[in-house]
Amino acid sequence: MDEKDWIALKTVVEERSITKAAERLYLSQPALTYRLKNLEKEFGVPLFSRRPAGALFTEQGEYLLHYAEEMLAKLGKTKEHVRSMGGKVQGTLRLGSSTTFAQWCLAPLLKSFKEQYPLVEIYLRSRVSSHLINLLREQEVSVAIIRGDIHWPENRHLLQEEALCLVSATPIDMDELPNLPWIQYDIDFLINATDEDWWREHFSVPPLTNIKVDKIDTCLQMVLHGLGWTILPEIWLRNHPSLHAQPMFSKSGAALTRKTWMLYKTEALERAAVKAFIEHMAASHPAGVK
Repeated sequence: MDEKDWIALKTVVEERSITKAAERLYLSQPALTYRLKNLEKEFGVPLFSRRPAGALFTEQGEYLLHYAEEMLAKLGKTKEHVRSMGGKVQGTLRLGSSTTFAQWCLAPLLKSFKEQYPLVEIYLRSRVSSHLINLLREQEVSVAIIRGDIHWPENRHLLQEEALCLVSATPIDMDELPNLPWIQYDIDFLINATDEDWWREHFSVPPLTNIKVDKIDTCLQMVLHGLGWTILPEIWLRNHPSLHAQPMFSKSGAALTRKTWMLYKTEALERAAVKAFIEHMAASHPAGVK
């Protein structure tokens, strides 16, 4: 097996389709199939079971996949270490960012980073925060920028904190909320849990929910057209000055906020490109390490 074999195995499992994997790898399907069959011939076992739902790994295939992932990670570290031996910051930065932070805040930060370190190659994956934690644990990304308080046993740096707001097209009385439609967006269990905990703390009746959406942009349009109210982090209100926003508080009077964290493993600091990015972000957002 070599690097191309490792990448082929990993891509097939991610795409769950040999056809889609071939397209992603810029190979013809017969060429990828030939490579996979050679692997099966080399090890003398079937690596895949082909079903209508897609290509699934056999037990032996799963074992080889784990090996391939380990070898790709080791190769990546080796390449970055060798490149950094020349004294220049170069190599690959595999970055994961919450979709919200990527949309509103990340571009100018990456621009200033690239101006300082033009030789660093950046691979960005934007996901909901709960998915990013898994990518970080599995070393699919070296740094994860997440929103909300997620348990992380290693290093984390607080980048920013913003208010959670009750948002509506026109001013509304908080006491009237149980009688008004709540437009909920189902994007991340962390956000949903916070909203539901706040509701239970303030009201003894269930909310009047008749619209659920899967994107915040859609939610905003519903609110703008007067179809109900919602709960949003302050960052999403920048382009909508006409909306009425009330900061939210717990029963005890504490302000409800949404925090943005930068998470990483200690071993990631061994890579020059990753270390430089972490230091760049910390300098741009000196909120503190927790």
